[in-house]
Amino acid sequence: MAAEQDPFPGQPHLPELHVRLRSELGRIDEQLRALLDAMDRMQGLLDAVVAISREVELPAVLHRIVTTAMDLVGAHYGALGVLNETGDHLEQFITAGLSEHERADLAGTGLPTGRGVLGHLISHPEPLRISDIPAHAASVGFPSGHPHLRTLLGVAISVRGEIYGDLYLSERRDGQPFDVHDENVVMALASAAGIAIENVRLFEQVRVGAEQFQRLLLPALPDLGPFTAAAVYRPAAEPSKLGGDWYDAVPLPDDVVAVVIGDVVGHDLHAAATMASTRNMLRALLFDGGSSPGAVLTRLDRTLQALTDNPVTTTALARIEREAPGWRLRWSTAGHVPPLLITPEGRVEILTAEPGLPLGVDPGEPRPDHSRLLFPGTTLVFFTDGLIEHPSHSLDESLDDLTELAAVHSTLPLRDFVCALADHHPSDGHDDMAILALRTPPA
Repeated sequence: MAAEQDPFPGQPHLPELHVRLRSELGRIDEQLRALLDAMDRMQGLLDAVVAISREVELPAVLHRIVTTAMDLVGAHYGALGVLNETGDHLEQFITAGLSEHERADLAGTGLPTGRGVLGHLISHPEPLRISDIPAHAASVGFPSGHPHLRTLLGVAISVRGEIYGDLYLSERRDGQPFDVHDENVVMALASAAGIAIENVRLFEQVRVGAEQFQRLLLPALPDLGPFTAAAVYRPAAEPSKLGGDWYDAVPLPDDVVAVVIGDVVGHDLHAAATMASTRNMLRALLFDGGSSPGAVLTRLDRTLQALTDNPVTTTALARIEREAPGWRLRWSTAGHVPPLLITPEGRVEILTAEPGLPLGVDPGEPRPDHSRLLFPGTTLVFFTDGLIEHPSHSLDESLDDLTELAAVHSTLPLRDFVCALADHHPSDGHDDMAILALRTPPA
């Protein structure tokens, strides 16, 4: 009987083919897993960069850098050491991952001095991976109460080409030492962190400059004797642009005092310029002694419409003049929140009255005037809506909260009083605020 011949001479037998196929599938599976891991790392890095970029305060940015780096590589501990101006020692040390007990143990140790492996990274700002910290040549041990760490990944953070600080990570949660993939992803994060730090520095410069410019546009209150007066301006909690809130007080002939407060719609240079031009025009119009506040606002509105393309503005204008047995308040509003009146006994009243339209809407619409007798020791409070606006509360609720706050602090000296209102305001702080208070002399 003839021997059975191989139908595919020169080709591998079926069992061998299965082995090779399984091996090839295993290799493809490993490559796919590696690719998925790389994609996860990249997505994590992108998410981390976005998270860092959203912060607008430097302490929050620095803490976010540490925590996102820890998340990226699965580290148990993280820290960021910020160098001083000369770059030879640390002036800040932001930590994350420490338990309350560990923080308590380290409470009296102060900032790291920049010796040991930390100092090595300061002197040699190249990426540093250590699998056994005590065995490293630069190691000098840990201070009393410090967790005993074994592994370290350190990367320098540069801002505008200068070393800003160093990012330290320790103890991967899986117990493995940091690898080259960890190093690469943290280096990428450190690069983005340098940009985020520079951006928030620039933002802070713009914020401070805008706030200073805004304050320069607001006047110092003149001597309004026999009245006392105080004003305060507070920028928004997270300001990035100029505001349009403003106030003014002008002594007029015949012992008359004019008080005005306003808010230009918008938060930009145009709003600030509008605020300045409106205040200056109004000052000129105030010296027409025969005009009521409503008439002055009407003339102001028509002048602004004829000469400018200013945005909509709300304002309240008041005149206080002597009338026995005290003083007479005459006021008119242009879409502005009503002022408060606080009696000598501490009772707070909202001067709710028919409002006129904001400036820039319809200059032909008549503006109502209102009047009220003021007794000695009465306090008037004018403010912008940034003091009371809150998305969770109605305007009436916020005004009620403000009246309660004013009643509590009504006996304070006027400067302390306006600061108390600004410090404990019922708003959410999203907008800038201005407050101007005037108090008639006691009997």
